[in-house]
Amino acid sequence: MTEMTNETIMRSSEEGRVYGYIRVSTKEQNEDRQWIAMRECGIPEGNVYSDRQSGKDFDRPGYKQVISKLQKGDTFVIKSLDRLGRNFDEILEQWRLITVEKQVGIIILDIPLFGDLSKDLMGRVVAQLMLTLMSYMAETERTNIRQRQEEGIRAAKERGVKFGRKPKEAGPEFEEVYVQWAEGGCSARAAGRRLGISSHTFMKWVNERRGGDLAG
Repeated sequence: MTEMTNETIMRSSEEGRVYGYIRVSTKEQNEDRQWIAMRECGIPEGNVYSDRQSGKDFDRPGYKQVISKLQKGDTFVIKSLDRLGRNFDEILEQWRLITVEKQVGIIILDIPLFGDLSKDLMGRVVAQLMLTLMSYMAETERTNIRQRQEEGIRAAKERGVKFGRKPKEAGPEFEEVYVQWAEGGCSARAAGRRLGISSHTFMKWVNERRGGDLAG
């Protein structure tokens, strides 16, 4: 974090309240890095709200709480731009809500320049232009990543790489159940239940066994 960012936050705290917001997407992710950044900014712990869930929408308790607290002249601090949303339209909409409707300044710690821009009219115009460009670039990169992943999967499939769950294989107990089914002693559904599989999987194993018998 730069000294300019710290000075901006200190100045903001004199003009209004400063709030922070933290989000991690899964239970496995660690939010310590974001908490440390908030403490280094001098934001009171009671003014920092957090969520541990996906950013796919804004049905998040912590985010709703902090947004409801924001008033004109306050400052909203986040670690990175994607805390505002996962795509171009979401980020712009939240930026408009916070800076235009609520007239609250935003400080993005990874992009400290925004902290000096977002409270006055001209600053919001400049910040909006920068945000639009950066959001577009971020979404384009995500699209490119997805495209590269899809291309990689297609190339792997062409090489014969198998994806998905490995098919369940018939165990030694299958033979006894198969003989009973073949003699009419039970239905495919009942056979499947005994083996803990579906009737469809049971018949698949039956066809594989018969295919093996014919090949032999």
